[in-house]
Amino acid sequence: MASIFGHGIVGYAITKLADQKDLKWLLLLAIFSTILPDFDVVAFRFGIPYEHVLGHRGFTHSIVFAFLWALLLMVTLGRRNKAIWFVVILLATLSHGLLDAMTSGGKGVGFFIPFDNSRYFFPFTPIKVSPIGVERFFSEWGLKVLFSEFVYIVIPVFLILAVRKILRNHLSKK
Repeated sequence: MASIFGHGIVGYAITKLADQKDLKWLLLLAIFSTILPDFDVVAFRFGIPYEHVLGHRGFTHSIVFAFLWALLLMVTLGRRNKAIWFVVILLATLSHGLLDAMTSGGKGVGFFIPFDNSRYFFPFTPIKVSPIGVERFFSEWGLKVLFSEFVYIVIPVFLILAVRKILRNHLSKK
């Protein structure tokens, strides 16, 4: 998995790209939604194996889960701008599996659970897989994870947001 930092920056960027005013709750929930799929690591404590539908990178990393989560938040919290809430939360939650499918470790992502329990990686896996557990994260391996995320997540997000700002400023001057 990518780290919570890598996932969180994507949720931040997706919300900023929505270009809406006064969406601080949406921003917080989008960042939370990028991290939420990894709550499935508690399955290990219950003896649920990685490969199980409810195992790590299983159902909570699926397209169905992202859709249901986005629908739930849109209905319960998206009083105004329901479509924006749905799209931002859906993309933020989906981004988690997409980033995990770009990591160098694990057993793949169950994008199509519950319809298909197969796990997938992308052909391009440059992001170092983050160790599970806080104590193992603060190590040399954790620094390698953060560096790979800086190169393959933070810099692209920064460039996308910078281009958006430049275009917005250019179009507002016309």
